[in-house]
Amino acid sequence: MEQQGTELQTQTFNCPICLDLLKEPVTTSCGHSYCGTCISNHWDAEEENHIYTCPQCREKFIRRPDLKKNIMLAKLVEELKKNRLQDDPDDQRFAAAEDVACDFCTGRKLKAFKSCLNCVASYCEKHLQPHHESAALKRHKLVDPSKKIQEMICSRHDEVMKMFCRTDKQCICILCSMEEHKDHNTVSAAGERTEKQREMQESLADIYKNIQDRQKDVELLKEQEKTINLSADQTVEHSEQMFTELIRLLHQRSSELEKEVRSKQQTEVSAVRALQEKLEQEISELKKRDAELQQLSHTEDHIQFVLSYSSLSALSVSTHSSIIHRGPESCFEEVTAALILDVFTADFKCFYCRF
Repeated sequence: MEQQGTELQTQTFNCPICLDLLKEPVTTSCGHSYCGTCISNHWDAEEENHIYTCPQCREKFIRRPDLKKNIMLAKLVEELKKNRLQDDPDDQRFAAAEDVACDFCTGRKLKAFKSCLNCVASYCEKHLQPHHESAALKRHKLVDPSKKIQEMICSRHDEVMKMFCRTDKQCICILCSMEEHKDHNTVSAAGERTEKQREMQESLADIYKNIQDRQKDVELLKEQEKTINLSADQTVEHSEQMFTELIRLLHQRSSELEKEVRSKQQTEVSAVRALQEKLEQEISELKKRDAELQQLSHTEDHIQFVLSYSSLSALSVSTHSSIIHRGPESCFEEVTAALILDVFTADFKCFYCRF
């Protein structure tokens, strides 16, 4: 009774899809619980129809439900696993969902130790014992445990497929080779394996060579990348140096231009001021002569007028020379033009020679 209760309790926490204890359990809106991976794989298969169903009650969901881990159920499953390990220290001998289970175990199945191609069944070590003891069973072909053992049996003759039909490119049994495949190009499965193994080795060799070639190409591309980056860095550095020198040269020429312009300014201003002073002096003398002549014009004594006028007219008076006026910027245009011409000829030639 206690064992039945334990088995019932275990089945309660089994995933309805993989029939093993729940792993990262999730619960749908209809109340059924599954392994997170199992239900995800189930819904992945239904993706094309855009309708998702519950494997147990078949309730349909138009949109794929967003499931989260059932924390409480996960804790219960963990506790059950701990209790199971305490009750059975050899629990790892039992088959999980990803293992091949013994076909002859009842209740909780053990992991299969071998699969028999003749019996088309898988056995744990205990149930495999007759194959070691019975003379008839000793002749059976035992292979590593396989879930695809049924695929090795001919569905028509219920015989192990030990032949390969190269004409139809399919595995067949001995009876098939003598009946519908009798005129075909048939070989033993082992012979075909040997041929395919040789082809596979050639393919592997080609793949290895292609990998080697591509690795070499990758290394060359890496070197090209380094060369490109180095060239770009050097070009940027060179251009920065070139423009830094150009800016320095322009600043130097700007300073020289300023000095020449200021020197020209001082010369021109001095000349203008000297001329201005001369003209102002002449204006003063002319005003004085004008006043004397005005005073003389009011003299009533004729003799005095004639004598005074003769002495006044005898004084030398400078003749006013015409001054050619030009715009304030015209005196500096020649300096600026000469400097620009100098920068774009001799200085720039020297500048480019440095780089």
